[in-house]
Amino acid sequence: MVSFYTNNPYVELARKALETYIINRQVIIPASDLPDDMIKRKAGVFVVIKKNNQFRGCIGTMQPTRENIALEIIQNAISAGTRDPRFYPVSKDELADLVYFVDVIKQYEQVESLEELDVKKYGLAVMTEYKVGLILPDIEGIETPEHQLYIALGKAGIEPSENYRIYRFTVTRYS
Repeated sequence: MVSFYTNNPYVELARKALETYIINRQVIIPASDLPDDMIKRKAGVFVVIKKNNQFRGCIGTMQPTRENIALEIIQNAISAGTRDPRFYPVSKDELADLVYFVDVIKQYEQVESLEELDVKKYGLAVMTEYKVGLILPDIEGIETPEHQLYIALGKAGIEPSENYRIYRFTVTRYS
């Protein structure tokens, strides 16, 4: 299920991380007053950046790669703004126009058929031994599980005829 929150520490941490990196070329350290969930829990995190309602960057981790959610957000916010290969790095002049979304991923579960999917509720991951493709839930323009699967396979470079596994997951979305 996708939950929405506004004016929250998840989004503010992503914003501060990218702004500090762009302006000062420094990676911030998480503040000690962040919510316990951000400091004590590990999870995969995606940071999505938009400008004028258009994607400006999106980078994430399916599984945790850092000590906690806060550190995951910091690294993925910087990467989304500076290392997404689909976009030029964010400039100082753009910072005031950016809107951030942070998706904290919950546990994956394997599914056997597309009937077990709901594009509004579940994200989808496809995997082979060496390839992975992921699409977050509730993405504008994606209305069917078939479309969601098609995009995830394309991201992974997996042919529909290949042997792959399908996983679904939920996120908590902060915006």
